[in-house]
Amino acid sequence: MLLGRYMHLRHGKEHRAEGILDRSAYILLSRIRVQGPMSIGQLGEAFGLDVSTLNRQTAAAARAGLVERIPDPDGGLARKFRITEEGARRLDQDRARVIAGLDRIMADWPEERIAAFADHLQHFNASLEQLHGLPWPRQGEPRAGA
Repeated sequence: MLLGRYMHLRHGKEHRAEGILDRSAYILLSRIRVQGPMSIGQLGEAFGLDVSTLNRQTAAAARAGLVERIPDPDGGLARKFRITEEGARRLDQDRARVIAGLDRIMADWPEERIAAFADHLQHFNASLEQLHGLPWPRQGEPRAGA
């Protein structure tokens, strides 16, 4: 809760001024980058959100030039969303900003404490995903449907 509050207070005004992605766009782009092009149905299953919410989020991301609709690369009927070059650039920019913030927070932490924190956080996230049945694909893991 404290981390979320800190990030909101620190970056709230910056979101508009510097073009920082809002939370839903950041999560949407992150998932599409890891999993590849996804349909509204696949996004709904991945996030546990209804179609109307995802339609709003993907429409906003498309208007901002962050994603584009494409025919299903696997030949399915549903169109899919693919991250654009601009979306990838903005995601990388925001991710670098987050990492820089974490680097500042942990500047005086010894490496073994950072490694332990990362290990505990990864375990916590995996447990939360398992509890809700919404696993997040990780780099190095096979893509869903692949």
